[in-house]
Amino acid sequence: MKPICHSRYLECPPMGLETLKIDDFQLHASTTKRYGLGAHRGRLNIQAGLYEDDLYDGAWCAGRDDPLQWFEVDARRLTKFTGVITQGRSSLWSSDWVTSYKVMVSNDSHTWITLKNGSEDLIFRGNREKEIPVRNIFPAPVVARYIRINPRSWFTSGSICMRVEILGCPMPDPNNYYHRRNEVITTDDLDFRHHSYKEMRQLMKVVNEMCPNVTRIYNIGKSHSGLKLYAIEISDNPGEHEVGEPEFRYTAGSHGNEVLGRELLLLLMQFMCLEYLSGNQRIRHLVEETRIHLLPSVNPDGYEKAFEVGSELSGWSLGRWSNDGIDIHHNFPDLNSILWEAEAKKWIPRKMFNHHVPIPEWYQSKNASVAVETRALIAWMEKMPFVLGGNLQGGELVVTFPYDKTRSLGVTREQTSTPDDHVFRWLAFSYASTHRLMTDANQRVCHTEDFAKEDGTINGASWHTAAGSMNDFSYLHTNCFELSMYVGCDKFPHESELPEEWENNRESLLVFMEQVHRGIKGVVRDVQGRGIANAIISVEGINHDIRTAADGDYWRLLNPGEYRVTARAEGYSLTSKKCEVGYEMGATRCDFIIGRTNLSRIKEIMEKFNKQPIRLPVRQLQARRSRERRQGT
Repeated sequence: MKPICHSRYLECPPMGLETLKIDDFQLHASTTKRYGLGAHRGRLNIQAGLYEDDLYDGAWCAGRDDPLQWFEVDARRLTKFTGVITQGRSSLWSSDWVTSYKVMVSNDSHTWITLKNGSEDLIFRGNREKEIPVRNIFPAPVVARYIRINPRSWFTSGSICMRVEILGCPMPDPNNYYHRRNEVITTDDLDFRHHSYKEMRQLMKVVNEMCPNVTRIYNIGKSHSGLKLYAIEISDNPGEHEVGEPEFRYTAGSHGNEVLGRELLLLLMQFMCLEYLSGNQRIRHLVEETRIHLLPSVNPDGYEKAFEVGSELSGWSLGRWSNDGIDIHHNFPDLNSILWEAEAKKWIPRKMFNHHVPIPEWYQSKNASVAVETRALIAWMEKMPFVLGGNLQGGELVVTFPYDKTRSLGVTREQTSTPDDHVFRWLAFSYASTHRLMTDANQRVCHTEDFAKEDGTINGASWHTAAGSMNDFSYLHTNCFELSMYVGCDKFPHESELPEEWENNRESLLVFMEQVHRGIKGVVRDVQGRGIANAIISVEGINHDIRTAADGDYWRLLNPGEYRVTARAEGYSLTSKKCEVGYEMGATRCDFIIGRTNLSRIKEIMEKFNKQPIRLPVRQLQARRSRERRQGT
């Protein structure tokens, strides 16, 4: 539960410095140390770049350290201000924060009134360190257009630096065009609030009861503290894999404090159930032609920590890791190094395949630093024949695709493409281009990177290298193409922001799911018509193969074009054919029938007779000996 404060004025939500609802031009300051530490950087939870430079630093810092400095927000309309939240400067190198401050308000930016406690100016207690947010609620709400924070004291070894959020409710003003222009309203009747673990479980149960014929709740394992990792399946035949039907997954909350993804998946399952019941043809087609799995909370232990303190006070990292301190998203085995070493030694395909790279033995030992949540995810990924997946993250607006690890040793940022780079770029663009903000050139950067210039997408290793990511593991160990969607600048938005965030992401969530039907699909059978499991599907020119599922069915994500495709399996002759992928949605059917090799037939017969020499009938034996005698003469 969010902590209950002594004040009854907490109903006013954040105005939006963190979520960027407040524009840069609404932020002003008395003085500035340099541009990168200007008022526009004084936003709660804003992050500095790794190398602090003139453009992207982690706070507003005053040009002088004296009690005359101020940070100002212009609400652009009369607003009921109820409180302030402050943080120190985000920095690896500096320690700067404000320890006390006054608050002033104005209607014209010339005449200022200081908030008072009786006849004395009210002094608010600020921060004790630079990361943990501190909230102060005013004794009574104040109505004004402008609000200023006036630092009175600061960390003795540092400077005046702040990151800020203002709590305030806009006063009714039908004539305020600026506000109406920026308002986003949803027409979907969904449960827009943050859900505790129990509430999440209850909501999933309600969805299941509303749509019992197309949903199923199951769990993939337990968290470190014993909470079940619940998933919901949405399909016209829940509980069964249907031959020829691709499987899709969305996961969220591997970082427990990145809450928006979790709530988006809870909204998505409600939306799909309601729309299915109302006869929405697009949703009905998705449900009937796809087996969809939604896992909203990979790290429920971390989420509960963040949820307990609430959306504005959890900071940037509280609840990020599992209970035993592991970053689940980057806790998978590093298969990239194994594959790249094998390629360098020219072991592929003689000693090793270019796909389904096995998990090393050391990783599977009990002493390995592997979270129980990661092990549960791996077992799930190996069990289900997933074709496409997305994991929802937070704190940025971008879609990242593999590889996430740089190939060059010691290099922190470097384009490192998979053999399926063109497909991954399309998949990433399908989400980013249909998001309301990701490709908007006018959208202010969340922190330090302008991803809109790259169409809202980036190769993971180009951003920052990370070994053992879920995305790289999924691609190298299974058939599933996995991407990361960073769905909002604010990791833990206030409840009042959820309807708008849903509108921002709804179309993208649906469009990305539909991409599972892009490319080729089919069944590999033997001459008797039986499906062959674990057959290898190769596409000429793409050095990454996939395998058939238990029933012999397969799905290969490809962009439009003509491809030469080969099916092979141990003991069978290989078969190749041309398969064409069109621009219209829907995978092209490309089935294969492959026959046994002569060698495999002989082996089979030998095994049938326990590898004994085959005894021929007496007449055949006599005739054979007679021929041999004649040939001898």
